[in-house]
Amino acid sequence: MQYTYLGRTALKVSRLCLGTLNLGVRASDEESHAILDTALDRGVNFIDTANQYGWQKHKGYTEEFLGGWFAERGGRREKVVLGTKVFNAMTDWPNDSGLSARHIIASCEDSLRRMGTDWIDLFQMHHIDRHAPWEEVWQAMETLTRQGKVRYVGSSNFAGWHIAEAQEAAARRHFLGIVSEQSVYNLVTRHIELELIPAAQRYGVGVLAWSPLHGGLLGGALRKLAEGTAMKTAQGRAAQALEVHRDAVAAYEKLCDGLGADPAEVGLAWVMGRPGITAPVIGPRSLDQLEGAFKAMELTLSDEVLAELDRLFPPIGNGGPGPEAWAW
Repeated sequence: MQYTYLGRTALKVSRLCLGTLNLGVRASDEESHAILDTALDRGVNFIDTANQYGWQKHKGYTEEFLGGWFAERGGRREKVVLGTKVFNAMTDWPNDSGLSARHIIASCEDSLRRMGTDWIDLFQMHHIDRHAPWEEVWQAMETLTRQGKVRYVGSSNFAGWHIAEAQEAAARRHFLGIVSEQSVYNLVTRHIELELIPAAQRYGVGVLAWSPLHGGLLGGALRKLAEGTAMKTAQGRAAQALEVHRDAVAAYEKLCDGLGADPAEVGLAWVMGRPGITAPVIGPRSLDQLEGAFKAMELTLSDEVLAELDRLFPPIGNGGPGPEAWAW
């Protein structure tokens, strides 16, 4: 397993982050436990979840599922860098969502209880809260870190200027602030290259890429549809994107065939090789999909292949950071 530092911190995390969105829901309990066991045995020490995951059964279910897995065998929790999130509504009551100090602290306590742990390594704000001043957010996060319940704070789905605003506010309080940002990023969705990644690099914030295969679109979607084995690809974000990018996806799958590599492996390898990316957040539903992610770590894409991928899925604005108001 390859490891790297999480942003500007001294915390080491695996270059694969195991996302848990499918565990115990789209994957059976038995398969989910096998995925967790295998990932840990192979050196994956970074697990990501959120307080609302498992909503198909009930909100908080995935955290409970992880808590059961930790409790099964001693030492698991100590080996894992565990991240969860706060923001989304957990009930219909008005203060059970957002980033108020009340909700941040209450949500942390609830997540700790569900997962049966004393601390959260990475407590991530799942979305910006336009009604919450940074003074309130950081006061709550400082309280939790002083209590030892949170080690680091992260964000998710932020814009570049949100990162800058948050970090400047944290610096005024002599607080570490945000150490990681989790954004959607893959060959099809490259918007964060414009300003989010440059801002994150400037402030020492690691970037975690969620949906690195765009909901399965880049995992051999056309082949799976032809075989009748498509699951996520046939619905949601991937299905909508396929209508727009069908020709590019067909050429992409042909390119992968020529390389003798599975499309999912190529897509993950591309994300892992991008500047500023700490790790893709993978969401395997089977051991085979997890094995493909391990193979992606060993795959090196040539300059010619990278150029062809840029041609098929052009970067926003022809690449490079977002334009500044005035350039000398």
